[in-house]
Amino acid sequence: MMRTWQISGVLDAARARIATARLAAAYGVPPLERTRLSAALSAHLRQCLTKGGTWRLTLNPIARECGEGRLEVLVTPSREVSEAGQPPWRMTLVCREPDRAPEAGAVADDPAALAEALLGADEDTALVLRKLREQEELVAFHREELQQTNQGVVALHAELDAAGRAQREAFAAERKARTEAEEARRRLTFLADASAVLTTPLNHHEILRRLPDLLVPAYAGNVDLWLFETDGDARGATAHPAALTAARTGRPQYAAGHPGRLAGVDDHPPSPEHTDRPVLCIPLPTRREPLGVLTMSPPGERWDPDDAVMLVELTRRASIAIDNARRYEHNRDIAETLQRALLTELPTPGFLGMAARYLPAAQGMNIGGDWYDAFRQPDGGVIAVVGDVTGHGLHAAVMMSQLRTALRAYAVDGGSPGRLLTRLHNFLHNLQPDLYATAVIARFHPDEPTMTWAAAGHPPPVLRGPDGRVRILDAKPGAMLGIPLKQDIADHTVRVAPGTTLALYTDGLVERRARGIDPGIERLAAALGSFGPAELDIDLGGAADGILGPLLSDSERDDDVCLLLCHLRDQG
Repeated sequence: MMRTWQISGVLDAARARIATARLAAAYGVPPLERTRLSAALSAHLRQCLTKGGTWRLTLNPIARECGEGRLEVLVTPSREVSEAGQPPWRMTLVCREPDRAPEAGAVADDPAALAEALLGADEDTALVLRKLREQEELVAFHREELQQTNQGVVALHAELDAAGRAQREAFAAERKARTEAEEARRRLTFLADASAVLTTPLNHHEILRRLPDLLVPAYAGNVDLWLFETDGDARGATAHPAALTAARTGRPQYAAGHPGRLAGVDDHPPSPEHTDRPVLCIPLPTRREPLGVLTMSPPGERWDPDDAVMLVELTRRASIAIDNARRYEHNRDIAETLQRALLTELPTPGFLGMAARYLPAAQGMNIGGDWYDAFRQPDGGVIAVVGDVTGHGLHAAVMMSQLRTALRAYAVDGGSPGRLLTRLHNFLHNLQPDLYATAVIARFHPDEPTMTWAAAGHPPPVLRGPDGRVRILDAKPGAMLGIPLKQDIADHTVRVAPGTTLALYTDGLVERRARGIDPGIERLAAALGSFGPAELDIDLGGAADGILGPLLSDSERDDDVCLLLCHLRDQG
């Protein structure tokens, strides 16, 4: 139901405001909206009273189908005020009970009652203020929480920043460690490869030639070698003053205008003649005395300390390689001299032609225990022997010499090949219990139509008859010479005629690791049978070369090779 109030003074305005507030509460307008209505209506009525005239306040509830309606409040001016251009004032509120018809509840004219009514009308304002205070407290609480949260976020950011710095430092340390590991691997690889290059050759001149090539230009700008001779003199490049100090003290020297701070290297003042670049002088030590001094300049301004340590180690290894090569060359020269002295010229009996070939191993010291010999006996017979002492080097050559000498001494007293080998076996077993040998001996006599032979652990002889047929004399041989076993080596006899050729040899001629020894013996027999009788009569040495060629074509010759051909001539 619509309600209307005429307002022309302060009391009218107060009564209308109080009545409006009470009716709004009766229609179900919420307290907050009622407070907003009272505040806005009071402000507008104050303006109306200031302008003067008569004003009309209308309160109109409007229902809707859904049950919730609107409460429309309208303040319109009188005609004279409206003509002055004052527009009406309107406010619409949501109300829960628009169909309710409450009593108007007239407001008394008594000032005390009016004041009491005004105080009662301000309850909604007090409620709103209470809610505002609660909201302020809630805002303060949330502001405190937000501040604490911000502090936590700031602390978290600080921790994340610290963690980020720690992670970056860890990554940097890891990269540094990886780089250092790669550098160490590079140096170790170079040191291993360079050591292999220097220790492979057994010629010290070749080692000296290879050493500068390994260092320049990666680790040195240039390299000079100052070598001492056995008589105390030196040869090679002109010695740097720091090299003299290195030779005298046996310690590496670093000569430069600034300290090198290199591990195991002494700092040396620069030479007046060599002030342009630093110099590193490293002695070449051996177990007995220094060989010389290696002098080098850096590839750049200076050496990395770890590179300098590697260079000192490489120089030490090069020195050992040079010393070993020199010792090897010395022993080889002695052994070669001894072996050349032992491989004497063959005898030249009229009824027997002989040709021998000896080839040292292509690898190693090239001096072994293979040997051949041929000599006359007092009764006119001829002894031909091929032997093989185990091992290589000077020791094997010396033992081969002793066996050769002992065999010649035993043969002076006569005796068959088996008897001679038996005596050699006892001699070697008593002289060198840990050394063994193999041998084959053949005896020819111009008045006998037979050949007698015996073998001790040696490959079988190969015999070619005058008709070109080849036989392998594979009768059971004796055991190796020198083994801890008592044995009597048996003789074997075979008939021979002029034109017969006998081949005695060592296993280096026929044995191959991949195929064994039997195929090699078959190849030797085929090569011997390929010659015609005239070839063997005319050029027995050429026949020996013709046998060696095909048999050694596929061999690396890692063992000595010895071949002795004996050809019976027709004396008629």
